[in-house]
Amino acid sequence: MDYKSIRKWPEDERPRERLLKYGADKLSTAQLLAITLRTGGRDRTAVELATEVLIKFKDLKKVEDASAAELSLIKGMGGAKTAQLKAALELGRRLLQQKFADSPGVSSFKNSRDVYDHYRPQFYGLKKERFLCVLLDVKNRVFKETIISEGTLTSSPVHPREVFRVAIKEAAASVLFVHNHPSGDPNPSRDDVEITRRLVETGKVVGIHVLDHVVVADGHYISLMEQGCLSFRKSE
Repeated sequence: MDYKSIRKWPEDERPRERLLKYGADKLSTAQLLAITLRTGGRDRTAVELATEVLIKFKDLKKVEDASAAELSLIKGMGGAKTAQLKAALELGRRLLQQKFADSPGVSSFKNSRDVYDHYRPQFYGLKKERFLCVLLDVKNRVFKETIISEGTLTSSPVHPREVFRVAIKEAAASVLFVHNHPSGDPNPSRDDVEITRRLVETGKVVGIHVLDHVVVADGHYISLMEQGCLSFRKSE
């Protein structure tokens, strides 16, 4: 039987050869996935299999979130290919986190977009909510950040006394908060608004200004300050 094979393609059209010649950034997502999968099967090429995976799951984030059982429903996606794919995606996630860890410290943020851009890699791929407190000095320069809590798939318990215990100990002049929504929807929940209100009020009592609370989701963010949820901090 004459199986379909990428080896029979013109050399300049084969994904691996194109990557080596032109660089990985010149390849489509399907071509990069095809290199990871290596082969397609008896009745399709690796590119065709990769394309089917992308069509079924819509994008790489959904491919990453898919279980091994879900991937195996695609003809040709056996255990070995699923493991190869999951390993490649995990390496990419770890690279993002390493770049964040190795990046030089940020002296200050000009706006909520700066906050989102800086912390998005740290939250990428997390399946649980993580609540981060960022400490700033009198000149609004970041000097420390600490994880206050990590919760379930849908929530992260936060207590104002724990948040401000750290801020008081470190003599922070102000703080801002960042947490993620694994669901991909950045819209603040009722609990998000309520805990922000309590944090702002506690900050007023102890003399530490709450600058913002930024909710990070998949490719999106929302600033509770810009949404008007911190407006009550001006009242006495």
